Amino acid sequence: MNDARTATRAAEDTRLEVVDVAIVGAGLAGIGMATRLARRGRDTFVVLERAADVGGTWRDNRYPGVACDVPARIYEYSFRPPGDWSSLFADGHEIARYLRDTVRDEGLAPHIRLHTEVVEARFDDEQRRWLVATTTGTVLARVLVTAVGRLSEPRLPDVDGVDEFPGSLFHSAAWDSSAPIEGAAVAVVGTGASAVQIVPQLARSARSVVVLSRTPPWIVPRGNRRYSDEERRMRRDESTARAERDDLFADADVNVRERLGPGDELEQIREKALGHLRRQVPDARLRGLLTPSYEIGCKRILLSDDFYPALGEPHVTFEPSALARIDGDAVVAASGARYTVDTVVAATGFFATDMPFAQRVVGRGGTTLAQRWSRGMTSYASTAVHGFPDMFVLDGPNAALGHNSALYMIETQIDYVLGALDTLAADPGLCLEVTEDAEAEYTREIDTRAESTVWLRGGCESWYVDPRSHRLTLLWPGTGASFRERNGRFSAAPYRQV
Repeated sequence: MNDARTATRAAEDTRLEVVDVAIVGAGLAGIGMATRLARRGRDTFVVLERAADVGGTWRDNRYPGVACDVPARIYEYSFRPPGDWSSLFADGHEIARYLRDTVRDEGLAPHIRLHTEVVEARFDDEQRRWLVATTTGTVLARVLVTAVGRLSEPRLPDVDGVDEFPGSLFHSAAWDSSAPIEGAAVAVVGTGASAVQIVPQLARSARSVVVLSRTPPWIVPRGNRRYSDEERRMRRDESTARAERDDLFADADVNVRERLGPGDELEQIREKALGHLRRQVPDARLRGLLTPSYEIGCKRILLSDDFYPALGEPHVTFEPSALARIDGDAVVAASGARYTVDTVVAATGFFATDMPFAQRVVGRGGTTLAQRWSRGMTSYASTAVHGFPDMFVLDGPNAALGHNSALYMIETQIDYVLGALDTLAADPGLCLEVTEDAEAEYTREIDTRAESTVWLRGGCESWYVDPRSHRLTLLWPGTGASFRERNGRFSAAPYRQV
């Protein structure tokens, strides 16, 4: 794909590193993309990572109890040897190690630029290349692949008094291991996926724990178990792993049915969750507080076997209202209840539908990606955006699943990008931009698919839905298999040359 004329021009400026592909982010998507490029052996590329190590979400999230909520076998690259997982659901440290091992085994280290934050990625209309300014230099790339993820920018509570809290206050994705926990009074703000893993751990050592919840989550049994040495040996066999992966994926894909609208499947998963609540919470008052008022599946369905029992401990308080403010050393709930605490853990999620990184990406005519997405994220094939030639977004608009593995979706998108790179390689002067009509038609398709789903009709506010457009912008409204059928193969037909 190298363009000799561009390389010659750029070589005059020693600050420039000229490559075919610049990948932003060294998490699951970025490392997966880099691995496939390295194996092709024909594309020059760099991976730009602002942190000191690879791993993305699994590097940053080091809180007690951190683990994946889909089985480990479908949370590994299908094109890599099977991971040696110690249990059905891998903990975060295992996944981080798996990603570091991938970098080592695939020889990716020379391509990765750590401590390198992208300041701006701008499409140069004259050169028809992406000029990527970073904190360590500048990269000139024919193709830009963003792999920054949806869970990379923590959202802290936006309430009065946060800056004046005298104790330790931090986000769950930036765990402070020096903060008072043992024998301390701790507040956990939020009851999402991270909180249900953190609370049982804190309950074991803290003097007291208060959990502030705007809305209680729907929770089903997790059923995790550790593998024996013999099971681990068997699971390292590639054919065994492939068969297990296929079965687990197919079983999980069936679960989308209860999200697509009313029916027997929705009633069954609701009863499963309510039965779990009844068995684990004998106290009727607490059980009532923990019963969601919105339809199951409208928000993320969580998996836990120890969250409810932890809330039943005498030193743990469930506060059924949101954090309203912080007053000195006390957290004050919307109900007016005050709790004096030493430490506040904000398990308050991320900027998922309004990604800050989009402000740094500048397409044709000086339009930023944030401006393009000012009414919510849109795309074509969940990967390309009009006005941003030769740019592909991994794990972006409508490219996630609420019921199955994100890695399956990422691998589908990687295949799509590789197809685009093949098309570009055939013509060094070619530059591809998806048409506005194609993006609009794909957006209408998403909206039609999503219209009757529980995500839009379940009576909740969730990070799946953009608050500005009220559109489903995070999830693919269907099975993972249908996403691959729709978006797994690149075609130049919806694109124009610029």
